[in-house]
Amino acid sequence: MVNGGILTAKSGKVRLLRRDELSDNWNPATDTRTSDWEATQYLIRTLDQKGETGTAIMLSQLGSCGEIARDLAYRLYNICDRKSWTQEAIAYNSLVISWAEISRLAAEIKPEPVQGELF
Repeated sequence: MVNGGILTAKSGKVRLLRRDELSDNWNPATDTRTSDWEATQYLIRTLDQKGETGTAIMLSQLGSCGEIARDLAYRLYNICDRKSWTQEAIAYNSLVISWAEISRLAAEIKPEPVQGELF
């Protein structure tokens, strides 16, 4: 998980990285170790920074992992709401509320053709 870029481990202390600590150049198409938590955090951060259109682009790259990320966001929202972690609850809820529009936009995105190699 440390190599995946979502966790720090120093002096026997382990913690997940905050959204603002995650890599800025993450690409779900090239990341071979994408966790559901990581996808959820990147979707939320993209929604905050680039809106629904930018999030739809990322969702189209995530494929089936996107639905799991939405379900995780909903579950994490419920936990944060019960514990009165307002800022985190708002972040997770914003993804859940925007999901219908993000999914619609992602469905409209046509994947770029990939040039195959002959030999």
